[in-house]
Amino acid sequence: MAEAVVGLRREREVLTVALATGRHVVLEGPPGTGKSTLLRSIAGESGRQMVFVEGNAELTPARLVGQFDPAQVLAEGYHPGAFVDGPLLTAMREGGLLYLEELNRIPEETLNVLITVLTEGEIVVPRLGHVHADKGFRLIAAMNPFDAVGTARVSQAIADRMCRVVLGYQDEPAERTITGSVTGLDGRAVELAVALTRATREHRDVRMGSSVRGSIDLATMLVGLSDLRGEGMLRKETGRDAAHAALSGRIRIADGVDRTPESVIDELLDRFWPDEDGEPGQESDSDTSSDGQGKADGLPEPPAGFQPRSRPGRERAGRTTSRQQLSARHEGFEEVSPELGELDEQAFEALAQQDPDAAAAMLADLAVATDEQLRAAARRLAGRVYLRMARIGPSRSRGTRKLGASRRLDGDLDLDRTLDAWDPAGTRRPGVDDVVTRTWTAHRRAVCLAVDMSGSMQGLAVALASVAAAGVVLADDAMGGKLESSVLAFGQDVRVLQARGVRRAPQELVAELVGLRGHGTTDLAAALRAASVQLSGAVAEEKLVLLLSDCLHTSGDEPASALAGIDRLHVLVPVGGAEAEAAAAGLVGRLGGTSGVVRRPADIGPALTRILG
Repeated sequence: MAEAVVGLRREREVLTVALATGRHVVLEGPPGTGKSTLLRSIAGESGRQMVFVEGNAELTPARLVGQFDPAQVLAEGYHPGAFVDGPLLTAMREGGLLYLEELNRIPEETLNVLITVLTEGEIVVPRLGHVHADKGFRLIAAMNPFDAVGTARVSQAIADRMCRVVLGYQDEPAERTITGSVTGLDGRAVELAVALTRATREHRDVRMGSSVRGSIDLATMLVGLSDLRGEGMLRKETGRDAAHAALSGRIRIADGVDRTPESVIDELLDRFWPDEDGEPGQESDSDTSSDGQGKADGLPEPPAGFQPRSRPGRERAGRTTSRQQLSARHEGFEEVSPELGELDEQAFEALAQQDPDAAAAMLADLAVATDEQLRAAARRLAGRVYLRMARIGPSRSRGTRKLGASRRLDGDLDLDRTLDAWDPAGTRRPGVDDVVTRTWTAHRRAVCLAVDMSGSMQGLAVALASVAAAGVVLADDAMGGKLESSVLAFGQDVRVLQARGVRRAPQELVAELVGLRGHGTTDLAAALRAASVQLSGAVAEEKLVLLLSDCLHTSGDEPASALAGIDRLHVLVPVGGAEAEAAAAGLVGRLGGTSGVVRRPADIGPALTRILG
């Protein structure tokens, strides 16, 4: 075992044998678990060259494989000596290890280049021919499965050709060893840094905690600040400053949780930091607020351009549900809300583990409880729970980004097309405008989600609507705003929950949506016209409406008369039913869209991926 690798004995053995027996491997784990260190150690011991490639959304096949040098081609024509190997061919020819970082950030068109390489150990390059890999060539990829933005699920064609080694964080003694080895420190500073960092990974409000790099920086900052301030002992206020600097940028708050990283760190400091007498868990003279939210707390300013939503007509009073009705409707209500105004989140999570659909339906009804305190607590919880459910299911696809010809100069030179476009007679000197490149192009779309909140939408149907709204907003974020999303709710009237071009916090949107209830009638045509208005100003190649409704209109015009300005219409029918499914199929047939049934929150993710992916 190399001294540079602390722990990871089993993972090291598996990786060593996989490489020795000709396998290609993907290392999967959160940041800071030693993926790169482990691979470099093995490569060093074996004497192999390691070729490093940073995976990102701009990695093209030409940058991975290689390309012909334009100057040599112009002077001597196409020949093997004019080809400049990329990292893939370099590793193949020399029998080295090709290390692809962030595999799930690489565009699918680029990853497809690897399929034949992984299977046959060769690749065919246009105008160059076959390139065979040396017997020592191996592909090692790394990916972080917990980072959601800008990532996508690796295709089965790639995954099926690689072994998978999952790395987790080392145990606490190993992390103390790593931190002490890197920093040269020991004692209480290292113990506190490691304990606090590890606690961020288990906190209920944190989606992804800090890696061991946080421990290293925290221990260094803590000792350095203490020395700078001339303190004879470690003080809590100094620890707070050090922890905010070292950890706040490394942790990710869970979706729907309205607090800052600093407030989580403050809470953990109160748990782990000793007072001046050395007793853990006591308050110091720091300026932690009494509500435990921390000095860095506070709501952000509204985004530029934000305008309050208009509400046409006089708003109807919402209907509420009594505790007696909730108890009769939902088994387990007494455990979740044992007293007036109380919502036991642990009991709710236990119910969600046993029956997620029943828990989702109950939460939707709690959001309109007559009990005001219970209602407010349920809406806050809904923002977290339905956002979490919106992430379940297949990962978002990489969208429709493809490599295409362009006159922009920020892509890869398309040498063939550039030469074809130049004047063969040489009557004029070619200029910059004659250069043709290949660059990523994106198919921009505008989508409006219209959610039926009429009298027929109760319980599970409302939960489905809320998860769908969260899913559309998250999909828009994951695709970098390429969807230009908007969200409407309708019954007899139409309410704009999120206008196109105006971004709302997802948890705020869900909290409002889950509290809406209609009064019986459904004006589907009015909803479609309002959706068309939202789409009208979008600069997009396709304008689509995603309708979550049973499509049984009870007021207003025929829905088919309100499709102007909509390129494509897709319908998701909550819960289902023969009449509703027939009405949805008839409506989408006019615009070439699709219709389907969603019966449980877990169905929403795959349905949105199919429609928006």
